[in-house]
Amino acid sequence: MSRTRTPVVADWFAGEGKSFRLLGTRCSACTCVFFPREDRFCRNPGCEGGALVEVALSRRGRVWSYTDGRYRPPAPYASDPELPWEPYTLIAVELEAERMVVLGQGAPGVSVRDLEVGMEVEVVPGVLDEDGETTWTTWHWRPVGVSA
Repeated sequence: MSRTRTPVVADWFAGEGKSFRLLGTRCSACTCVFFPREDRFCRNPGCEGGALVEVALSRRGRVWSYTDGRYRPPAPYASDPELPWEPYTLIAVELEAERMVVLGQGAPGVSVRDLEVGMEVEVVPGVLDEDGETTWTTWHWRPVGVSA
């Protein structure tokens, strides 16, 4: 049976493989970049506002901070209470070009033992959950040079 691939949040990421990117928006007036994307108004309090244009964010950044989640996360994260709990890795990544920090889960197999502040990581497609009909997609961070 083929499952439908559906983003957990529409318009926050796009592409596959090396073309996979997080999507943000940039204000045409002040050039501030936003993620999560902003489609209504510029969040910069010093800006009078301009058109918000979708932009693909950098694929790579540097670990700003990280931790392991040793609790069952709340919705929208899915975890079956009937299955044993598996900790997951959370990574805060600074995107140098955009000068912002983006949070996300580590790719499967990436643990806090594999990370250090300042190391380079890249955004990769990920799966948050699957059911009989749908694969819910998201993004993950993976150390550069580590294969999927």
